[in-house]
Amino acid sequence: MSKKKHEKDGLVYSTNPSLPVHKEEDETSDTPDPGQQQLRIFLDRMPGNKLLTRITGFEGSDAELEKLGKSLKQQCGSGGSAKDGVILVQGDKRDRILELLLKAGYKAKKAGG
Repeated sequence: MSKKKHEKDGLVYSTNPSLPVHKEEDETSDTPDPGQQQLRIFLDRMPGNKLLTRITGFEGSDAELEKLGKSLKQQCGSGGSAKDGVILVQGDKRDRILELLLKAGYKAKKAGG
């Protein structure tokens, strides 16, 4: 049998009114409004002649980036990823993504050749 070390991390519940109350910190988002972000939409060619749409310029938390990336991928019906401030969508989806970003209030434009 394995021996597990049981530790108590802290107080779970108490009815003692003299204990200090921990208030949840306000989660202020450091993400600028969509209208203040300058997004660029690029088309990259990968090995094997595959196309990839790359969106750069997003400022904000990783959670917000993942949320936007997931939304764009779902509405385009394709795969991709979102990390390090860059959203990647498989295929040439520049026109559709530009339309979706402008509709969501972002300042976006096509970039590159």
